[in-house]
Amino acid sequence: MRSTRRHRRTFNEPGHAHALTFSCYHSYHFLAAERTCRWLAGAIDAARKRYKFQLWAYVFMPDHAHLLVFPSREQHNIAAIRKAIKSPVAKRAVRFLEEHEPAWLPRITRRRGQKVEHLFWQSGGGYDRNLDEPSTLLANIEYIHMNPVRRGLAQTGTDWKWSSARCFAGRKGSPLLPDPIPPDWLD
Repeated sequence: MRSTRRHRRTFNEPGHAHALTFSCYHSYHFLAAERTCRWLAGAIDAARKRYKFQLWAYVFMPDHAHLLVFPSREQHNIAAIRKAIKSPVAKRAVRFLEEHEPAWLPRITRRRGQKVEHLFWQSGGGYDRNLDEPSTLLANIEYIHMNPVRRGLAQTGTDWKWSSARCFAGRKGSPLLPDPIPPDWLD
């Protein structure tokens, strides 16, 4: 029987930024752990180098992450970028659970016929929205930075450690530094 589940199409348009959202499997709060956020930050940095994209804004929430990325290469594959970010975190998290919290494994295990999978991220690519206008970009950055405030986790966006809001406000101590946004995107 064919699946009726619809997949969101990805558009690799040169000159477009991408607002990406990935959710943890079953909305588990995997990103509430400092170590997991560090793994995600490391995966983003490694993917930035390999795939030549800029990270313009981000927030890691307990159960999901928002990233605003801009591929530097005209020819790029946003699906490969997403995979390069998500896959290492998932593998490392599953290894951690196998070694330290094996009782958790049944909660993240899915069987498909003979195949057994351990899932860290919700299936699929997540949410990917192309951005090509400065006003849309700025609205997305505001949305990203206010996420912890809307959820009642922080008084201001700059109070949330795992957010680029601190850098935008000129505060030090951000564990993941975003790239500068070109002035023509801030008009």
